[in-house]
Amino acid sequence: MNDVIELPVIQPDACCAPMTSAPISLEEAAKTATLFKALGDPTRVLLISIVAASEGHEACVCDLTEPTGLSQPTVSHHLKILTDAGFLSRTRRGSWAYYALVPGALERLATALAT
Repeated sequence: MNDVIELPVIQPDACCAPMTSAPISLEEAAKTATLFKALGDPTRVLLISIVAASEGHEACVCDLTEPTGLSQPTVSHHLKILTDAGFLSRTRRGSWAYYALVPGALERLATALAT
């Protein structure tokens, strides 16, 4: 015996409405691609997550090596990419570098293609 599954009727205007009002410019597409490329590595996503979860949304590079299982130079390389992309800011305190989440940086990803 075959069971018939009824699917809901989808209104064409509901499923075919454009998600954005206009496509982004070529320059904006390049900037947005840089943001996504910076997050294209699981280590970088983890680093942002650690910094975002840290007190004051800030972490010392010395606190970021153990959770990633990577050497300090490798972690610093990933942090530089995230800093260059505008996700993190860097300040020096003595011999240590501290990285902080740039306010609004993560929200830019959410709105990059929706504006």
